[in-house]
Amino acid sequence: MNKPTIAAVLLSGVIAAPFAMAQSVAPDNAKSNQADASNKTATADGQANNAADLDLTKRIRQSVMADKSLSTYAHNVKIVTINGHVTLNGVVRSEEEKGAVESKAANIAGGDKVTDDLKVAPSK
Repeated sequence: MNKPTIAAVLLSGVIAAPFAMAQSVAPDNAKSNQADASNKTATADGQANNAADLDLTKRIRQSVMADKSLSTYAHNVKIVTINGHVTLNGVVRSEEEKGAVESKAANIAGGDKVTDDLKVAPSK
């Protein structure tokens, strides 16, 4: 082989290696999502498209994202608003995070307008 061919082969291996490794690592909550059908009930495609519901979801998401003490899991919970009723769904790291996210949603939407379907990830 000539030098450019060898360089191309080595470079392609260096570029492809991170992608191959990333694809083999399953997300931590994959088993929870498979075992729990309720994780599929409130999805983004169910989100109402009216201005009031979009604004409510936006304000709750901004409140959750502004809290840097929450984990990435908590920052990524599903927040779906339909006719002013908010459903929280997903996996968080602890009961404290679960309470914090629910509290933020209840403060913005009203306590009687929030359904908390959040799960706590099993500890390792």
